[in-house]
Amino acid sequence: MAVAAMALAAGLLAPAPAQAAPACAAPEAAPPARVAQIPDWVESIAVDARGRMFATAYFTGRVYRIDAPGRTPVPLTGNVGANGGIVVREDGRLLVGTGNDLAHSLTGDLLPTSELLLVDPESGKVSTYATGLGGIDGVALAPDGTVYTTTLGGRNIGRVTPDGRVDPAWAKVPQPNGVAVSPDGKHVYVIQTTVAPGLYRIPVDDPAHPRRWISAAASDALSLPDGITLDGAGRPLIATHAAGQIWRVEGGRLCSVESGLHLSTQVTYGRGDHGFSAGRLYRAGVDGKIQEIPAGAEPSASDH
Repeated sequence: MAVAAMALAAGLLAPAPAQAAPACAAPEAAPPARVAQIPDWVESIAVDARGRMFATAYFTGRVYRIDAPGRTPVPLTGNVGANGGIVVREDGRLLVGTGNDLAHSLTGDLLPTSELLLVDPESGKVSTYATGLGGIDGVALAPDGTVYTTTLGGRNIGRVTPDGRVDPAWAKVPQPNGVAVSPDGKHVYVIQTTVAPGLYRIPVDDPAHPRRWISAAASDALSLPDGITLDGAGRPLIATHAAGQIWRVEGGRLCSVESGLHLSTQVTYGRGDHGFSAGRLYRAGVDGKIQEIPAGAEPSASDH
């Protein structure tokens, strides 16, 4: 997610000259539609049970709330360093990563001093949930309340248990970025974003042995995959910067749900029966756009 800053330094932000991943087999769908615009680089997005979207802003360090598609985004906080991943807890409160900056990207795991913040979605009140983690890029929440984090530029996958125990090096994956947890809580999925892009699957009961599950084609070496989410069938969907595609894992390979969306940072599904509703796929990017991706909608989305 801070990958764009690293890529900029390396001169890699132009669309990759790679061959695109093949299109996923799917019915024809409407093109992406902008549903909100935030005046900043949108780093991560998440939706609560009421169908409200929350977004982190890379440069200003704010958390924004968007009550429904088409509504004006409202700054929920000031600059609290909320420039990393964001997830919604079962109680409705938000967990937000800090320290997702170029300094941490360049120093990797050397400075495990970042905080995971707890943010009230109504008042914007901020408190510290956990400390002692590397610069927090990706954030994922397991069904049991365990939190997993990544630090781009390092190798460590952090872990915070519901009782507050922090392990900044629970597992190791090269250049980790986006992170998600399987619906049964048994596996943690982690994106490797540079050098050899791909997707790792880490057994929760054996974190010392991450498995490289899916590899991007050699022609997609500069695709810069970033954020990840899972659909209702447990299939990973991945936002990419340079490839400009939204990838989905199908049958052990990567295919493209949508193309032409360069500098995407995160994708997520809606929740509930109104607002950013269940079954609908949303994309965020460095351009500040929040877009609905009809091609990624799940069948139930047509019922809303």
